[in-house]
Amino acid sequence: MSAGRAPEGAGCITWWGFSPARDLLSTGPMRPKGDTNVLLVGCGDPRHILKMISGLQNKESLHVWVIENSMEVVARQLLLLYLALVPKESMGDNEKTEVFLEVFGNSEIRSQTEETLRRAASQLSLFVTETLETAMHPCLNTTLLKFKERDDLARIFKLWLQPRPSSSSSQYATPILMSKAWDYRVRLHLGARYDSKKGCFDWDLTMKLHEKGCGVINKHQYAQWRERGLAFQMREGDYKITNPSLLSSRVFSQKGDKVAVRGYWGDIVSSPYLSFGIETDDTSLLKTQNGQHIKTAQDISFANVQELFQSLSSRRGCPTTSQSEAEEPSQETDPKSVTINELMHLNGISVTFLPMDSLHKLPEKQKYAHFFNTIYFSASCVHQLGPTMRQIAAPDAVLVVELAKYILDLNKDQEAGFAKKVASIALEAGFEPWREGKNDDVQAVFTPQRNSLPASSDLPLTVDFFAVLRQEKKAHTDYEQL
Repeated sequence: MSAGRAPEGAGCITWWGFSPARDLLSTGPMRPKGDTNVLLVGCGDPRHILKMISGLQNKESLHVWVIENSMEVVARQLLLLYLALVPKESMGDNEKTEVFLEVFGNSEIRSQTEETLRRAASQLSLFVTETLETAMHPCLNTTLLKFKERDDLARIFKLWLQPRPSSSSSQYATPILMSKAWDYRVRLHLGARYDSKKGCFDWDLTMKLHEKGCGVINKHQYAQWRERGLAFQMREGDYKITNPSLLSSRVFSQKGDKVAVRGYWGDIVSSPYLSFGIETDDTSLLKTQNGQHIKTAQDISFANVQELFQSLSSRRGCPTTSQSEAEEPSQETDPKSVTINELMHLNGISVTFLPMDSLHKLPEKQKYAHFFNTIYFSASCVHQLGPTMRQIAAPDAVLVVELAKYILDLNKDQEAGFAKKVASIALEAGFEPWREGKNDDVQAVFTPQRNSLPASSDLPLTVDFFAVLRQEKKAHTDYEQL
């Protein structure tokens, strides 16, 4: 039984990854020490960044370089990192974790969360427009982005700031209703099965996600997310306000013309629980009773993210305010109104965003010669992996590639074919599988080849999943204007 029109369920923009947060520095033959440079290509969210920071020793430093294929994803990454760096004095860990997960995985949010998002967008808009040659914050660097890309970021943040128009005012354009945008995607994906969608949701959960080891994903919570896009509901309240960070534009072909439609074009099948909610070092969260998990993926996500935030605080550098000021926020200012400079400064941590087209330009610059200790490619960007990556990889570098295990629209043969194709691409690029590592069907690990054996390229990919995503399918041209 397949309840989907492949590969529409995964969407065409990566709001969250299709694999759990991992400490990439602990992947491979040897953990790098001292100053470490990591390149993330198409990661989609900051899960690996937060996980790597939590595993650092006090004297170790980490510089992460990020390349995404959409400025809308970059904007969202900046938003999530902003929330992660808000100091405890302005927002406690519990509240910060709730807000982070709500923004991360909910199509609709509460009014309090919307206000926090709007204030963050206001600060980030200033951040990307006023930053010229020197980063305003030591942990966040957008100075290497092109001016056009910074303008795009500023435009996106301003879209998030647009007030919700009242029924008595026609000053603003009609807002996008996330409920309508989400339902359109579900209808498109299920087709004739839409009328039996609850059965389809249950099938995808029990016969796919649970079979893949995601038993902690609760049936009720998963169905709620598939139905409305609400993954995390940790507080009583109305989740009715569109989450603008999950909106993007997609170009369709209609009667020979190109039409950009703004809506929700991300994953509607695999779920945001994958990033933080299916793996944990705390085995008590994985206990079962009568064959059922006691804790849910939402509980595990909350525990994991809160732990990551606590590890950020442990690396906090010198505060920007005096201790007495930090303990008791001024009653005259809103504690959630945090400027970029007031965000936590983490000792030895830096995240730099690179231009979208920079991947194949890095080998041309001497600065990046044999520079990166770890290189990560998401499943959606593995087609960009080529031989020039050897020029920027350190001699003992580790290449990590996300596999298609949790892309539910692929069957087992297609999933296996994707893994074979990844191995073939990596071999052609000058990397060989790390033989000593245990088999992992979530991500493939490679190290630089020690010899120059010719690479074989005759391993077919059963379905070129991501090439299909980049095509404008005729089946989509009969969309309703959202």
